Amino acid sequence: MQEPWQTYMQLGIVHFMIFPEIIRGEGPIVETATRIAKDPFFEVLEVGLVNEKATLAELKRVIEDAHMMVGVGAQPGLLLNKLNLAALDEAERKRAVAQVRASVDQAYFLGARLVALLDGPNSYPGPEKVDAAKAQLIKSLKELCAYAQERADDYTLTISLEVFDRDVDKRSLLGPAPEVAEVAAQVRTEYDNFGVTVDLSHLPLLGESPRQALRPVEEYLVHIHVGNCVLRDKDHPAHGDYHPPLGCPGGENDVDELVEFLEVLFEIGYFEKELPTGRPVVTFEVKPLPGGDPELVIAGTKRVWNSAWAKLKL
Repeated sequence: MQEPWQTYMQLGIVHFMIFPEIIRGEGPIVETATRIAKDPFFEVLEVGLVNEKATLAELKRVIEDAHMMVGVGAQPGLLLNKLNLAALDEAERKRAVAQVRASVDQAYFLGARLVALLDGPNSYPGPEKVDAAKAQLIKSLKELCAYAQERADDYTLTISLEVFDRDVDKRSLLGPAPEVAEVAAQVRTEYDNFGVTVDLSHLPLLGESPRQALRPVEEYLVHIHVGNCVLRDKDHPAHGDYHPPLGCPGGENDVDELVEFLEVLFEIGYFEKELPTGRPVVTFEVKPLPGGDPELVIAGTKRVWNSAWAKLKL
């Protein structure tokens, strides 16, 4: 591709994944965000839990000073607390909704346009209860979209459901792309501030090709993650939904897989869509292997991206 990617998209990185020591909302949040913000390669910072109000205010200042966009990931709060937006138990479902409402509040404080979430860990209840679980998830998503609309001032926050695996690691309700599309269609009948996030790292875990994963949800697609996974080697320290560095030994995704993914995104018109984030967002979600160096992983991620962009032919 001859044109710069900035013509089509904004590149970002998931803060709490590249620096996993902050995933619980404490630790060197501001310091690590500053390290990313000083790199003009990234235009978007995707943040997670921030427990202290003072830290959140400092984080906001860093983002504004660096002229970055920000997104909020509600996934850590749901995963760490084992909360399920599709829970059949109503009290459990309401606890999950309350957790994401806090992320919505944080997003509005930071000026984020999008909150990404999943339905929950181990949320797939089996085929006999899947329809009931989907009904609960739809209820939760509608409540969250309504809350985002109630809190809106000069813009309305978008709630985006990220697609996770059903059989390997997270064992999430959604899940297969056709079922994601069915749920998204039902939420969109009432709320236009809803969309879908697709992550390249989850495709091998779902057994889906880029076309199989993206085509059914193209109408609802508002956000993209790019990452890697280890599927075949069950003894690998990064087996499952670990998000190891792109191209790591034993991993599933490297330059060629990213090229194919981008080709399908162009094919379905993702980079031509009018989105709440302005230019479409592609966020890298990568994590150092045990004992690894985040700075080296960031450098390697850039090299994979540059190689893939150079190979892209449209």
